[in-house]
Amino acid sequence: MNRSIRMASIVFFAVAAAVSVYALFHLKFAFDFEQFFPNNDPDLEFFKEFIEDFETDDNFMLIAACRKEGVFEQEFLKKVHDLTIQAKRLPYVVESQSLTKFAYPLKTPFGITTIPAVHINEPEKYESDKVRALQDERILYNLINEDATALVVALKTTESIDLFQSRELMPKIDSLVATYEFEEFHFLGRPYFQKELVAMQQREVLVSAAVSAVLVSLVMFWLFRRPWGIGIALVSIGLGMLLFMGFLGLSGRELNAMSALYPVLMIIVGTSDVIHIISKYIDELKKGNPKNEAIMTTIKEIGLATLLTSATTAIGFASLLSSRIQPIRDFGINAAIGVFVAYFTVIAFTTVLLSLFDTKQLIKLGRSEAFWGNAMERFYRFTIRKERQIWIGGVALLLFCGIGISQITTNYNIINNMPLNRKITEDFKYFQERLTSFRPLEIAVMIKDSQRVDDYEVLREIDKVEQHLKAYPPIRGILSNTMLYKSLNQMHNANKTEAYTFPESERDFRRYKRLADKLPQLSNTVLENEDKTKARISSRISDIGADTVTAIGNSIDRWIATNTDTSLVAFQRTGTGLIIDKNAEYVRRSLLLGLGGAMLIVSLLMVLLFRDWKMLFISLIPNLIPLLLAGALLGYIGIELEAGVAIVFAVIFGIAVDDTIHFLSKYKLARNKGNSIEEALHITFLETGKAICLTSIILFFGFLVMLFSIHPPSVTIGLLISLTLMSALFSDLLFIPLLIRWLLREKEA
Repeated sequence: MNRSIRMASIVFFAVAAAVSVYALFHLKFAFDFEQFFPNNDPDLEFFKEFIEDFETDDNFMLIAACRKEGVFEQEFLKKVHDLTIQAKRLPYVVESQSLTKFAYPLKTPFGITTIPAVHINEPEKYESDKVRALQDERILYNLINEDATALVVALKTTESIDLFQSRELMPKIDSLVATYEFEEFHFLGRPYFQKELVAMQQREVLVSAAVSAVLVSLVMFWLFRRPWGIGIALVSIGLGMLLFMGFLGLSGRELNAMSALYPVLMIIVGTSDVIHIISKYIDELKKGNPKNEAIMTTIKEIGLATLLTSATTAIGFASLLSSRIQPIRDFGINAAIGVFVAYFTVIAFTTVLLSLFDTKQLIKLGRSEAFWGNAMERFYRFTIRKERQIWIGGVALLLFCGIGISQITTNYNIINNMPLNRKITEDFKYFQERLTSFRPLEIAVMIKDSQRVDDYEVLREIDKVEQHLKAYPPIRGILSNTMLYKSLNQMHNANKTEAYTFPESERDFRRYKRLADKLPQLSNTVLENEDKTKARISSRISDIGADTVTAIGNSIDRWIATNTDTSLVAFQRTGTGLIIDKNAEYVRRSLLLGLGGAMLIVSLLMVLLFRDWKMLFISLIPNLIPLLLAGALLGYIGIELEAGVAIVFAVIFGIAVDDTIHFLSKYKLARNKGNSIEEALHITFLETGKAICLTSIILFFGFLVMLFSIHPPSVTIGLLISLTLMSALFSDLLFIPLLIRWLLREKEA
């Protein structure tokens, strides 16, 4: 390798690194629940039409102010009332409501006026106000909790508030709430989620990159024990990650909840490539070859194998493109690009640096070389002596996996995706247990023929459904356009709590309707569309698991089909909760489709590489075992299969097949040199076995870095991948030799 090539490579990568550093400051982070909507779904299309007539179901921000001794205390009530007034003035806040602003309509000889739900300046009425509030279904859980120790200030925000707006709004809310010195307070809402979860993503990327860098530094020190060897390896790996993150910044790609995996993947993939390249280069130098010849042999033999492993790894990630969920698709394509960035860096940069150094400058030879040689020799002998036991163990493992896979569930909860030991998670739990949950449950109401949604018969059908929803304890905060007529019915019955019901007679209803038409402030614009052809029943359901929510939804659908007049009005469940829950169904389907496609493409590559269907069979079998084991662990541990966890299988398949290719490529080279099957296997164990073991150990500890994450799915992903990739190592070293001895004959290359 001449000097001009070296200089050109170094200059190119120096410029690329400088541009990437600049691009790092332009990385985009985002978190929207809309990202997790499955594309091309009929329910999603219906929901989009639904929100054209109505506002979205997550344009709110809730503040729960707590007082353990009870909220009916004058100073506390004044604070909450003032907070309600002041919050209305914040940017991106359209309306504000709390119990201190809530009022009941009151009919007088001079017209309709209102009376407050809480008489702030009349403490003697607090007890009666409390009793009434806790019996009012409009107030309980929406504005006050069951034991009256928390009041909610409900803010309506602008439609589809974005991250920039959320970052502006939340500090102002924090500052405003802090001025009142509540003993305890909790937040819930889209702006809070966006700000905090994006902050979590940024923290995850930095922490995973830092911890991975420390880990790799320790591994490289253990391997090489020479400054130049360690330095070349670390610079190569770090440069690959920098170029990839720079690419994400320059291309404007948004980083989402799974972005914490990028640094880990880049470091691990880069480390694997670097170790194979350096190991081969050192082996060639130890044979007495000159540096230029050694580096060219390394590029020719290991470069091709590494290209194939990069291609198969990228294919594994690209299998995620079969998903209907955009963040998963983005992760798949970004990770696939990252794999080739790492490969290009190693081939075009690492080899250039390596060609400048000899063996003693790169690695300290000693007992470690003898250790690995003895270990691989013992492993090779073990596959000969214990062949029967290995087969029996393989069958037992398959049975173990089958039982575990049968226990996989998709009943995931939102709480399982919340950051560990953070206020946002505690706030979510507080609202979940004591007030209304974040998960919406919307029912669209569509009239038929010439009816209107404010007709008596239609409203009776809506009220039927509304009353049925109350039969499900997880469903709270139920609202519909019947609320107006229930309030007027209550007003005409001395504002008795039990009178908050839909009028029994059409005569009373028409009287109330005439009154409502004269008073614009009594409109139902949030719950009805302008031309009165559609309405909504809005509610929130506890975070009881996607499958459980689906079962309740199906039960509601069956009840509606048999207990409402479907010739008069149609009901259909919708909302962000329903759309996101459908991911469970698509995850299973796209997982099988994507992996099936990836296996097919890898199979074609194997056929082109080895030109033998038996080698295709030999290469695929060991890589199915880690996939089956990952599925079994999900079932046995009780981890729900959801969108984030589903990427485990693509990562496992994409990376596990690398060691198989390196093993079989070395075996093929040894056979082509005239060695027998056993001689070729022996050579492969001694020369490639060490690199495979080292990369697998690095993979194991590399993904265990995810245990430092505060994002539960990331912890799960790291643990699963670490365990199953170690199983992939043993699968390759144990089963490939057995399959070769069983399927191939001496005359076969």
